Order: sequence, then C-alpha cells, then structure tokens
Amino acid sequence: MAARTTLSALADLDRRLRAAGTPKRARSDKAYLKSDLRFYGVTLPVLHGIVREYAREHPEIDRRQLREIAVGAFATDSHDLRSAAIGLLDRRRALLEERDLPWLIDIANASNTWAHIDWLATAVIGDVVDRNPASRRWLPKWAKQKNFWVRRTALLAQLRQLSHEAGDFKLFARLAAGMLHEREFFIRKAIGWVLREVSKSRPKLVFEFLREHREEVSGLTLGEGAKYLPAAQRRALRLPAEAAWVRREKKRATPPEGAA
Repeated sequence: MAARTTLSALADLDRRLRAAGTPKRARSDKAYLKSDLRFYGVTLPVLHGIVREYAREHPEIDRRQLREIAVGAFATDSHDLRSAAIGLLDRRRALLEERDLPWLIDIANASNTWAHIDWLATAVIGDVVDRNPASRRWLPKWAKQKNFWVRRTALLAQLRQLSHEAGDFKLFARLAAGMLHEREFFIRKAIGWVLREVSKSRPKLVFEFLREHREEVSGLTLGEGAKYLPAAQRRALRLPAEAAWVRREKKRATPPEGAA
C-alpha cells in the first residue's frame, strides 16, 4: 500500500468514526479510561460495525497493508482510530505471521490502555502465537520489558489457548511467578485473569500454582485465580469467602478485561 493509499485508508476510517461518535460519549470514555488520547465517542458495537464494513469493502488488503494501516493509526493520538486498526487486524488476523510479532509488540509498547492491549494481546498476538507455537519463545523476552503493558501482553498472549486446555501452562506459570512481586494492578489482574480462566477446566493446575506461591501472590491475584476453584481447594489456600482484601477490591474501580 503506497503512502498516499495508507493515508487515504486512515482518513476514510477516521471520517466514519467521527461521524459515528458523540461528544458526550467521548467525554465519558476519556474520563473512564483516564487517557490523554482524543476520543470521538464511538461505542464498541458501532466500531465493530465500521471495521466490518470497511474490511468487506476492501478485500484486497494484504498483510503488508495491515501493518501500514496499524502503524499509521498508532502514530496518531486518536483512541478510536487505534481501536479500529486493532479491529482490522483482528478481522484479518489469519494473514499475520510470526515475523509480524516485532511490529505488533511495538504497537503494544505504544499503547497505554487495557482497552487496546487486551484486544491486541488476546485476539491478534494470541492468534499468531497459537498458530506458530515456536513463537512462544518471544514471551519470556516480552516479560522482561520495562513497559508493564508489554509484560501484560506476555501474560495474556496465551489466554485463549490456555482457557481451552491448550497452550503452554508451564511457560505461563514461569512468567507469572517472575512477576508476583510486582505491585502494578494490571500485572496482578492479568495473572489472576488467566488463572481464573484456566481453573474452569483445569483447576488442579491453578490450585497447585497458587499453593506453591501462596505467600507471594497478591490478594487480587489470589481472589481472581481462585474464584472458581472447588470449595475444598479454596479452604486449603486459606481463602475466606469475604476477606478484607475482597472488600477493599470491591471499592476500587476495576476496569473490564478486554475491549473486544
């Protein structure tokens, strides 16, 4: 896609998003996400519809063009345009290959909100990792990056596989164990989120992880990870039904997990 064509694609998407948003919603979304980006106030269902229509109108978009549109969108300060770019990557994710992971993680590094990271990590990067198991070698490298959003990506990249009894849980457990000391909310939440989903089909794995790290794991991670464990396992973890930390967390504004 030539530079002019890329600019045209971004301008077209931007025009559609502007027309679909409302100032009231824009103010609300910006305040909710505590973001410095510009917002048009487009609801997620509407954004999905715009991306779906654009993808249908442009079946010629290939792997290289996907990259150019995504990189171009993340060079702007438009939250909605960035979201649309991730949506387009998601819809055409089958075109992406392992060699795309470096620039995809650059996008993660440029993101500064769970609303983009969670969608990108679980649906786009996660799909590439799932189709190319050897690419899991990237996850330990991401887990050591300074940007905690990239570290969160390393944790969430296998979420969908692990929740369907696939993926490499030992690798996840190793990465998660290396981050248990972190005080960052979004890291603690990510570890608990993955553990919670895995526990629905493989509670033993989650119980053993939490038991091994019981003295290191934060209350947030423990509560999330043990949420669906059998009562006997919860008791063994000394996890009361309504501990003080549970009440504290309920008072916090906990953002949803994922924008998709």
